[in-house]
Amino acid sequence: MRTAYIDRREMGHLLAALTPPNRLALEISMATGLRIGDVLNLKSDQLTQRFFIRELKTGKTRRIYLPGELLDRAKRMAGKIYVFENRLDYRKHRTRQAVFKDLKRVSKAFGVHDNVAPHSARKVYAVEAYRRSGGDLKKVQRLLNHESEAVTMIYAMSDQLCKRHKLVK
Repeated sequence: MRTAYIDRREMGHLLAALTPPNRLALEISMATGLRIGDVLNLKSDQLTQRFFIRELKTGKTRRIYLPGELLDRAKRMAGKIYVFENRLDYRKHRTRQAVFKDLKRVSKAFGVHDNVAPHSARKVYAVEAYRRSGGDLKKVQRLLNHESEAVTMIYAMSDQLCKRHKLVK
């Protein structure tokens, strides 16, 4: 089942009920477009306003801008090695599954029936980037480091696809 898009307002309600580390990880994903695995893999000594990251999935390098408020919160949370430490071993980072389970728990509690997952945050970023760019799909494709323009279109237009799907039901 494909990960659902939910708008920032709805996502905000879910984020408010998450544990603080999971909330911050998803907020960083929504602000940067990074996959949750890349967010959780951030090292504490990497934290600056602008930095480069090598994506785990693609191996591609991206330049990231982290808004000041998120940067400050990440610095306060940062552990010895990773920003998002594993609760059992500080030498490892928090797992994607931990964020996924927490988000699923909250979605169920709020009665959200869509398939909301950490990747939904990346779709929020894509929709907002598409709007900010005036509909420049190529720009969003570069921001997400996508190979396929078709995949980028699915992300960037998730809000419209979601509305159409709900009308058809």
